[in-house]
Amino acid sequence: MQTPLTVMDFLDRAEQVYGDRIGIIDEPLQPAESWGEVDYRRMARLARAQAAGLDRLGVGPGERVAIVSHNSARLMTALFGVSGHGRVLVPINFRLRAEEVAYIVEQSGASVLLVDPEVDEALAGIAVKHRFVLGTESDAQLYDFEHEPVAHPIDENDTATINYTSGTTARPKGVQLTHRNIWLNAVLMGLHFGAGDRDVYLHTLPMFHANGWGLPFALTGLGAQHVVLRKVDGAEILRRIERHGVTFLCGAPAVVSMVLAAAETWDGPVPGRDKVRIIVAGAPPPTSVVQRVEEELGWEFMQIYGLTETSPVVTVNRSRAEWDALPAAERAEKLVQAGAPALGTQLRVDGQGEVVVRSNTVLAGYWNQPEETAAALRDDWFHTGDGGTLTDGYLTISDRKKDVIITGGENVSSIEVEDCLYDHPAVAEVAVIGVPDEKWGETIKALVVRREGHDVGEAELIAHCKQRLAGYKAPTSVEFRADLPRTTTGKLQKFRLREPYWAGRERKVN
Repeated sequence: MQTPLTVMDFLDRAEQVYGDRIGIIDEPLQPAESWGEVDYRRMARLARAQAAGLDRLGVGPGERVAIVSHNSARLMTALFGVSGHGRVLVPINFRLRAEEVAYIVEQSGASVLLVDPEVDEALAGIAVKHRFVLGTESDAQLYDFEHEPVAHPIDENDTATINYTSGTTARPKGVQLTHRNIWLNAVLMGLHFGAGDRDVYLHTLPMFHANGWGLPFALTGLGAQHVVLRKVDGAEILRRIERHGVTFLCGAPAVVSMVLAAAETWDGPVPGRDKVRIIVAGAPPPTSVVQRVEEELGWEFMQIYGLTETSPVVTVNRSRAEWDALPAAERAEKLVQAGAPALGTQLRVDGQGEVVVRSNTVLAGYWNQPEETAAALRDDWFHTGDGGTLTDGYLTISDRKKDVIITGGENVSSIEVEDCLYDHPAVAEVAVIGVPDEKWGETIKALVVRREGHDVGEAELIAHCKQRLAGYKAPTSVEFRADLPRTTTGKLQKFRLREPYWAGRERKVN
């Protein structure tokens, strides 16, 4: 017998086994009225009611429903109410500017747009068939409790979500993740990191980032409790851990730095000692940070390497029995590696030094971009664009071969930033690179050649970018050059531009 693997499997089990258990504690401080505490039986009813509401709107199977939202119970429920009932959810980064969101809505062909009240005004001009501002008023329109939803058949290879990611092009690409991709990634995350029904998970990781790395699905299926955090703050993370008995959270290295800073002034014992485990991804943190997490916080440090295109898990790194007797500094050195391949993942470094992957979690393709899909999936391997080395089965990421900068866990296309800067009349040439930064891992630097007869300063160019791009995509510094080195064919040699800033470091990522 074979039955399709679908995202509803996780919520169906939670409803059946843990129906009376509080599944979600919604963010209490938000512009939309909080849902408060929601048990799994009600969460399942809400998902069905949302599907019935989409039926009532005439939104058919396969249609795209875009949502721009901070972490919330409404966003998490939509993973099931939309994707679990035959439509395709398009979760969008709430930090993007209106022009960027408009492109994603248009490129995905979304017929429904759901927006958080905080971004309502900024996104008011986006044309879409159905638009709702999340809150009590729209709940009455979006959730139909009087009718059962139409049972649209779902195949496990159907697209469940389209997640937009920056990388090798100026415009973000829509990553098609299937029900099968999501299902297997969720199970792998739960398996490798020991998730269970006693876990209390704090949503410090944005749910739109590769669908919260699959943990909303995995932990729902296991009956764990979700605590929603709308905005990341180190001290608030510690308060929520203390208040709710949190045992599990995730984040980029910048989140870890915020928590460590808050712990320095925390009154009393740091919450969660010997109980909390934290998964870090986005960039490998310094070994000193890993050691501080284990010694100062008393938390277990774990790491994954992955991409939106791989749902995202590729490798996992969790301390193993052989490392228990090692001094803390030596164990930290092992934990900063990207890790060993997840179960069922084939991983190698090709002749050009690029990390390539074959797995059931690899994307189906880029939405309506066949050429980009063919380039990424050539030779039956997914090409990550990252350079790395494999030693004793463990991967270390050493460089980025594609034009992407990861700052504070967010992917930024250097090409997109360059295009923006080229729009300024004083810019003749520009190269955007990532440089090391203690807080954000990497930060964005623009190397600019001015047009003859034009005078422009750093502050003006940074402001120019912030007016046109999401704030995190703007350069934090601008350096003016007389010229930029190019090959004989005119191609910029970014690796040469990066070299002085990364001198003395074994890895060219941070």
